Amino acid sequence: MRFRDMTALITGAGSGIGKETAIRLANEGANVILVGRTKEKLQKVAAEVPGSEIFPADMIKKEDVEKLAAFAEDRFERLDVLINGVGGSSHSPIMDTSEEDWDAMQDVNLKSIFLPSKTLGALMIQQAEKESGPSPRSIVNVASLSGHKAGAQIPHYSAAKAGALNFTKALALELAPYGIRVNSVSPGFVETPLTEDALTNERFSKAIERNTTLKRVGQSEEIANVIAFVASREASYMVGSDVLVDGGWLIK
Repeated sequence: MRFRDMTALITGAGSGIGKETAIRLANEGANVILVGRTKEKLQKVAAEVPGSEIFPADMIKKEDVEKLAAFAEDRFERLDVLINGVGGSSHSPIMDTSEEDWDAMQDVNLKSIFLPSKTLGALMIQQAEKESGPSPRSIVNVASLSGHKAGAQIPHYSAAKAGALNFTKALALELAPYGIRVNSVSPGFVETPLTEDALTNERFSKAIERNTTLKRVGQSEEIANVIAFVASREASYMVGSDVLVDGGWLIK
């Protein structure tokens, strides 16, 4: 029970990797706060995570994030783990990408990490400074294989995820003195509600099999397993690192 009596807040918890991460941490003893834009989705996940709390909020809106921080401070004695799991993608070549589409991808994939990290990170620092002894905390940002290798027709997404990787390192430097470890996990192609339509395209799914060493897409549970390790005290000497979980895509 690596997270017994700990509080974990997961953004993007309404489906996919965020949902599976919430279930995994709860199964290992964590008190879980489920955060996402859609209340109905959060309620469905909460039904699978007994004792969890839900907080509908948009992580690219400063006022929502501030309300979330106030809620977490009021409801729980301390915040031990933050998982920044919000993300999304769309497709277009650079020359066809509008300014609006570019900004939207930066918001959902990078601003959605920046705002919670800043606001909830400040809460974690405040709590750590009041404690007499070391009491480790952890932040894990969900990045992407596309942050390491730009994907076809996803220039805005690739750029944002590359930004997430370097933001993770910058945040790690700032928060490490307070006992707060910051790392990222970069999934490859994973079957989630956001990718299920694309995976019905036989040409696309065959390309994934051809280019992935394990010759298959990943499952959300497999990514959640790695996130749980990185967030846990078993990874106590890991700071500012990224764990690539891509089925061997990048080595081919």
